[in-house]
Amino acid sequence: MIWTQWSDLKIPGGLSHLPTNGVTPDPADLEKITFYVPAYMNGSAALTPIASMSSLQVIQSPNAGVDDVIPLLPKGVKLCNAAGVHDASTAELAVGLAIASRRGFNSFAQNQSKGVWLHTSNASLTDSKVAILGHGNIGKTIAQMLGSFEVEVASFSRSGSDGALTMENFDRLLPTFDVIILIVPLNDQTRHFINAQRLSAMKDGASLINVARGAIIDTDALVSELSTGRISCALDVTDPEPLPAGHPLWSAPNTIITPHVGGDSKAFEPRGRALVEEQLARFAAGQPLINVVRQG
Repeated sequence: MIWTQWSDLKIPGGLSHLPTNGVTPDPADLEKITFYVPAYMNGSAALTPIASMSSLQVIQSPNAGVDDVIPLLPKGVKLCNAAGVHDASTAELAVGLAIASRRGFNSFAQNQSKGVWLHTSNASLTDSKVAILGHGNIGKTIAQMLGSFEVEVASFSRSGSDGALTMENFDRLLPTFDVIILIVPLNDQTRHFINAQRLSAMKDGASLINVARGAIIDTDALVSELSTGRISCALDVTDPEPLPAGHPLWSAPNTIITPHVGGDSKAFEPRGRALVEEQLARFAAGQPLINVVRQG
């Protein structure tokens, strides 16, 4: 039995889709589910039922990052991610946030809300030196999109493959970058990777863009550094998330915050559905699944 948020998928013969409300499975159906696709952007509510799925064989996450699913993965269950589904949407937001941060869109928006016409000359993405931390599908797509701009791009990854530099080179080059874009997975090595020391080493006027996970950055250290007015940032993800009312990040200078919308554009639905339908066809035929990231 299958459960997804979509009631009208192309289902191969031999498989059946359980009734769906598009949010969470019916508690009475949990023990029947063998192939589970947590509803997109439904957070922990979509993951909590996994513990009661005694027949589960596959979890197909709708996300590229699965750090929240791994601790809940039952023994013997395959976990697949949605690599490729969010590449274009997340990459375009990263580039858009980089432009917005460099060109001072935050100040312009604040002035617009006040009805104030205030001309300022700001930094530009053009002629910037850009670091991309993370050289997976999305990181590569960001680099490709930035190819349309007059920028110098350096990509970093743990392995240093496919033309990227290894992460060991980052600290040495950090003070030279005008823009740093984060798209690394969250794990023990990357949690609080952007800490007080690295924030203080950033170039004056540099912009930090996070479209990865909020905890890649030490939030308290970021708020402290932003209070100096020395750097700017644009965050699609935060730690904590959702960012609570009154949190100092909301009022930090030179800061743009978007509510974790990187992959959640209108491009998600057709791409997400296509991935799930391909996986179901493979599952029904007994063929290897794609995007398998962990076996419980």
